[in-house]
Amino acid sequence: MTSSIARKPQDTLKLLYEISREFNSALDLRTVLQRVLLLTMKNIGANSGSMIVVDEHGEPVESAIIHGSNILDQTTQQLRATTERGLAGWVLKYREAVLMTDTSKDERWLRRPDDDVSRTGPKSAISAPLLSRDNLVGVITLVNANPGQFNEAHLSLVKAIADQAGIAVLNARLYSESQRQARVMAALAETASVINASLDFDDVLQRIAAQTKQALNVQAVSLALCDPEDEAQLIFRAVIGGAGARLQEYRLPLGRGIAGWVAQHGEAVLVPNAHADPRFDLETERRTGYHTRAIACAPIQLEERVIGILEAINPTNAGFGRDTLLVLDGICNLASNAISHAQLFSRLQAAHQRYHDLFNDSFSPIIITDLQGNILEVNRQTVVLSHYPIETLHQMTIFQLHQVNFTHLGESLENLKAGHRTIAYESNMRTCDGDEIPVQVLCRVVSIEGQASIQWVLRDITERKNIDKLRNDLISMVYHDLRSPLANIISSLDVLRSMLPEDDAIESVMQIAIRSTERIQRLTNSLLDVHRLESGNPIVTQEIVGLLGLVNEALDAVYLMAESRHQTLEVEIPEQIPALYVDSDMIRRVFINLLDNAIKYTPNNGRIRIEAQQDGEWVQVSVIDTGFGIPESEQELIFHKFTRLHNREGSKGLGLGLTFCRLAVEGHGGRIWVKSKPEVGSRFSITLPVAPSDTMFSPSRT
Repeated sequence: MTSSIARKPQDTLKLLYEISREFNSALDLRTVLQRVLLLTMKNIGANSGSMIVVDEHGEPVESAIIHGSNILDQTTQQLRATTERGLAGWVLKYREAVLMTDTSKDERWLRRPDDDVSRTGPKSAISAPLLSRDNLVGVITLVNANPGQFNEAHLSLVKAIADQAGIAVLNARLYSESQRQARVMAALAETASVINASLDFDDVLQRIAAQTKQALNVQAVSLALCDPEDEAQLIFRAVIGGAGARLQEYRLPLGRGIAGWVAQHGEAVLVPNAHADPRFDLETERRTGYHTRAIACAPIQLEERVIGILEAINPTNAGFGRDTLLVLDGICNLASNAISHAQLFSRLQAAHQRYHDLFNDSFSPIIITDLQGNILEVNRQTVVLSHYPIETLHQMTIFQLHQVNFTHLGESLENLKAGHRTIAYESNMRTCDGDEIPVQVLCRVVSIEGQASIQWVLRDITERKNIDKLRNDLISMVYHDLRSPLANIISSLDVLRSMLPEDDAIESVMQIAIRSTERIQRLTNSLLDVHRLESGNPIVTQEIVGLLGLVNEALDAVYLMAESRHQTLEVEIPEQIPALYVDSDMIRRVFINLLDNAIKYTPNNGRIRIEAQQDGEWVQVSVIDTGFGIPESEQELIFHKFTRLHNREGSKGLGLGLTFCRLAVEGHGGRIWVKSKPEVGSRFSITLPVAPSDTMFSPSRT
């Protein structure tokens, strides 16, 4: 084929018109390229030619390559090599048209093995960029088998055709891209619809694999997840086609094989020739017996963390399309959410089953009500203890089942609804037989299936009440049986002391006897006060007394015990501290108990200090020690009856000292609390009322 030397202007216009008509006759990008390239070759006199379209990143996305009368197919990898090197690559890089009259004399010409000068000889070539408003969309290259066949006129014509083609190719590329995206979106929409139709974990995995096989038209698909107990291993959980059951539950270390590499690096890969890739794992192929040609593999990521991989194997057509990784990545994104939801649903079901088992198997009655107290659900133990049929319980309210403590909960349960803390109190459960069972009630607001409800736990405390009654009876008996003999002993000691001659040894023994009996007397009085205060009896023997006088009396009672342990007792009470309005004997015993505990739980050579300060109408008094301290978990419990502190030397006593202190202080309207750190010490603080100005002062206590 030889090229014409000159063209009339009307011939050029006619050619451009025909090319324009070809561009407008179809929107399929490859068809447009082939038609325009054939028409251009015919009018330029070229033996072969190519039109390559690139995307906005310069990557080849489509092409038409004609050699003689043959239309050739090239892979994306081959096109990339053409656009990166050679004449077309140079034109794309510099965006300038090139005329080569002799390709053998120009280094920009890319020579292939069959393009040796001794075989085919030099050629002529023209190449021009396809531009649309300064946007590079491709390159056209035309070749004649003989040198010197193209001239400047041919170059001008090719540049005019390239200018004409730029906009049309861009439109066709955009249309092709939109069609491609539409196909991808349709495939992903169908995939999303299918895999989100189930929340069963295994079923979701199978659906993901099946949809991937259909969307990518491959022979086999496998899905592997990272082992939650050993994230360095993949477990194949769903396999369709290919190795099938032989690969199911197969473990693959991260980094091994293409799947392991993708999981380790978090990058998708497309491998057209699996056996040529050094990452390919031949051992897995030998194990399964399935021959792998090509693999597309992508990571399944959740919150930027790889949780598994999805791989498509052996496309049924010639090879993977350019949309393969785009579709695979999209399916992986859908899969991550679907897998996460299925896992959450599975855990929720397991948690619901565990809760149901715990609910029904609990030793205590558990009742679920709405916020108005209507019973919604009960466990087996509620039926057993109440003797009500379950149908009857569902028609009752919590108020019918036990006596609700509205002081703690509020008249309309507003205290309970106001927060999520647990409120506890004691009450009686009414049974179907008319009996009453003492119970400890624990109630709190809970959310069940998004609905606010109240959970009531009624613990049977019949045994504890019986034990408490026995203790109280024993304490009452001890108090009444000891009170009279103690008074006689104290009177006898006073008489005996006055009758004996003055002698230091005798006086020391007498002091020990007197202090010991006073200690027993304080204990018996405290037992009586605990019983009386718990019964709600008010404190009626209040008088105005000085704080320092009470503190000194308490120090005098514990001085010998502190001295025996080489401990230092300090008092820091300001002179301007006002007088108190209290039951002086009761508060003196409170101070003695606090000091006694401080001495008991402070090592030898320790230090105990009493501080005081006024706070409005109250005086705050603190006893501070350098003892072993109290764990935070026990700081609330130590004020309960029969609860004892445990020091390193073991504990002694009935566990009533701090209970008495709490009841005595609260009986005066004050409060008691502790701040403590293990191995640092404790600070017990109480508040006591200041004496009113119109109350008569008692001069006996200063």
